[in-house]
Amino acid sequence: MKIALIGATGFVGATLLTEALDRGHLITAIVQHIGKLPTRENLTAFAADATDADALAMLVAGHDLVISAYNPALDADGTGTQSIIDGVKRAGVTRLLVVGGAGTLEIAPGKRLVDQRDFPAEWKDGALRTAGFLDQLRKERDLDWVFLSPAAVLAPGARTGAYRVGADQLLTDASGESRISLEDFAVAMLDEAERPQHRRERFTVAY
Repeated sequence: MKIALIGATGFVGATLLTEALDRGHLITAIVQHIGKLPTRENLTAFAADATDADALAMLVAGHDLVISAYNPALDADGTGTQSIIDGVKRAGVTRLLVVGGAGTLEIAPGKRLVDQRDFPAEWKDGALRTAGFLDQLRKERDLDWVFLSPAAVLAPGARTGAYRVGADQLLTDASGESRISLEDFAVAMLDEAERPQHRRERFTVAY
C-alpha cells in the first residue's frame, strides 16, 4: 500500500516506519526534520508542520491511508489534531489510523485511567489532549478512522507478533500488568492497516 505517516521520527512513529517498510509498503514520511529519517528503499520524506492542514492535504493526497503518530501532548491548543483531520479529509483519503494513548482507557465502566488520583501528574496534560483527539474523531462521520491505544506501559522490546485485542477497557495480564512493546504495537497498527477489523472506533492491544 501507499501510506502517509505523520510523525515518522517520533517515539512511536519511528517504529511504525520500520515495520511498514519491512512489510514492503510505500511510505511518505511527513516530519518536521527530514534529517532524522533513515535512508530506505520505498521511503519518501517531506517536511511539514502538522498544524498546516493545506500542506498535509497536498502531501497525503493519493495515498491508500494515513497513519498519524503525531503526539497531541505537544498540541496545547488542539490545532494540530484538528488540522490532521481536516487535511486528510481535504485530500480525499478516507482511512485514518491514529496512535492513541492508554490514559483514555477505562479501568471500570465510565472510569478512565487518566482521571484516577494516582495517574502521574507529569503525563496528565498530554493524556487529556490525546483524549481530546479521540473526542474529535468520534464526531467525524466522513472519515473511516481508527484510534489505537497501547497498554499502560509502552516501551522498546521484542517483536513477537503476538498481542491481545480489546476495546475501551485497559487490558492486563494474569499478574495485573498492562504492557506491550513498541515493536508489537507497530505490528498491531500495520495489521489493522492491511486487514481492517475496526471502523470509527478505538481499540487497544496488550500482552
